[in-house]
Amino acid sequence: MGDFYQDGVITTLQNLSRRRSVEDLEAELAEFAAERPMTLVLPSLFSELERPALQTIVNELSQTKYIGEIVIGLDRATEDEYKYALDYFSKLPQHHRILWNDGPRLKAIDKELAEAGLAPKELGKGRNVWYCFGYTVASAKAGAVALHDCDITTYTREMPARLFYPVANPAYNYAFCKGYYARVAGGKIHGRVCRLLVTPLIRTLERVCGPSDYLEFLDGFRYALAGEFSMQMNVLQGLRIPSDWGLEIGVLSEMQRNYSPRRICQVDIADFYDHKHQNLSADEAEKGLSKMSIDIAKAFFRKLATQGTIFSEGTFRTIKATYYRMALDFVERFHNVSVMNGLQYDRHSEEQAVELFAENIIRAGQSFLDVPMETPFIPSWNRVRSAFPDVLERIHSAVDEDLAEYGGRGKG
Repeated sequence: MGDFYQDGVITTLQNLSRRRSVEDLEAELAEFAAERPMTLVLPSLFSELERPALQTIVNELSQTKYIGEIVIGLDRATEDEYKYALDYFSKLPQHHRILWNDGPRLKAIDKELAEAGLAPKELGKGRNVWYCFGYTVASAKAGAVALHDCDITTYTREMPARLFYPVANPAYNYAFCKGYYARVAGGKIHGRVCRLLVTPLIRTLERVCGPSDYLEFLDGFRYALAGEFSMQMNVLQGLRIPSDWGLEIGVLSEMQRNYSPRRICQVDIADFYDHKHQNLSADEAEKGLSKMSIDIAKAFFRKLATQGTIFSEGTFRTIKATYYRMALDFVERFHNVSVMNGLQYDRHSEEQAVELFAENIIRAGQSFLDVPMETPFIPSWNRVRSAFPDVLERIHSAVDEDLAEYGGRGKG
């Protein structure tokens, strides 16, 4: 049984009894849908269509009745692969559309926005999500929007049901909800970046830089790097998101800036959760968990700088030293948890990860000092529409024209 403890400024919606069936949740969500129609966003690489995880996700979603619309962002797909994707997702009974981000129509819009300095500067999940959100605004079918990744190997219908519930329920006042779960699979604890970088770094920054509402806010999330979150539709239009690996932290930063903690919650969406794992990439700072750790650390530093924190090379050396000691304490904690639960635990590889993250804190700090005015956030759609009033309608038309030209069988 999960605990009921509320240990921060963010409301935690635990799964206490695990007696309520998914069918019961979905029946209530179907009632909510009359007042708050629900749209699910799925950012995906084409390569995900070749793996079993996404097939399971599609099979599970095909059984849900309360979701009115599914928006799929398709990256790194050729024309033939886009046609394949149209057929692949055709079994979904919901109204659904695929954004072929590499197609000529959407690329032309992206080029126009880039020339005005309003397009994402990096390829990746942030860019994909941003265009999906733009289409969702243009579609005007949603009262609540949720997003999750397409590589979840332990996916069930309960995940989207629990993720949607807090923002779809008209009796609740939550504008934003973050999913969380235990990253345990295959007899071991996963989630190294969250366990061994994010949490100890937040607490290090509190110690070195002083108390902060922002750091207290972040420390209240049980899995700050979870790729699953939901929000009411009005949140989406003014949302700025990063285009790099700082996406999840950046979204939380925006929520802390724009909303009272009382409007934000986190919900337990799964007993166990697993997805494809990134390599540590210790020798390649631009790949894998190494790049992720640098981007996340820079996201923290940039945010704190906007709140008046002054950084120097000496500050970053102090942060590194304090973090390293604190992270090793976390290695000990997770070793003890693993032993007591009969899980495997490789202390050597865990400490190697901590050593890499400590070095990357210095790299992130130097990058921040070298380019203090770097702005990785993609502009909000409110800003883009002020410069290009018809841009969302053009994106919507481009998606429909791609569908019509290539003969898809999308519903609705």
